[in-house]
Amino acid sequence: MSGSQRRLESRGDAPTKYVSPPASELQRLMWTKKGSKSNHMDEVQPRIFLGDMYAAKDKRSLKAHGISHVLNAAHGKFNIDTGASFYRDINLEYHGVEAFDMVTFDLSPFFYKSADFIRSALSLPTGRVLVHCAMGLSRSSTLVLAYLMIHEKMTLAKAIEAVGANRNICPNAGFLEQLRALDVQLQSTRLNSNRETF
Repeated sequence: MSGSQRRLESRGDAPTKYVSPPASELQRLMWTKKGSKSNHMDEVQPRIFLGDMYAAKDKRSLKAHGISHVLNAAHGKFNIDTGASFYRDINLEYHGVEAFDMVTFDLSPFFYKSADFIRSALSLPTGRVLVHCAMGLSRSSTLVLAYLMIHEKMTLAKAIEAVGANRNICPNAGFLEQLRALDVQLQSTRLNSNRETF
């Protein structure tokens, strides 16, 4: 069974449980986009764009791409200090997450609120969301992966494959472990829920 497939572990009469692929296998899935580098902004899923600080500050490009919502995963005075007022003249919905790209930073408390913001953007017929950080590789990609896992019911491996096909991504080692924990939590809940319906 390949690392990108859902893994199940069963021991006799013990309940079946989901096992997230190891970080080393997940890292091999990330850099799959052809070419040596990504653009400032790439559409990684329908109407979901992943980008860097240059994309976030280029209002002309945001308008050209029809971006209606911006999720800044590097919000704050010492990061990419845009905020809702920066976008007032182009009428965008803004959500900021003050996160730092360090392996010790716990981004997981922001997973659900950020995922809900993305889902809210996509619930609008013309909604298009840019999720960005400084380089569009670690913090922002982590939040997009969490969205796909929470609301699109993808495993972490499937989410990485889906995003990585369109942009090179690289959540830091700490974020990857937080995503693996989310993966186990979500998939285990879904497995148990499915078993209860039989």
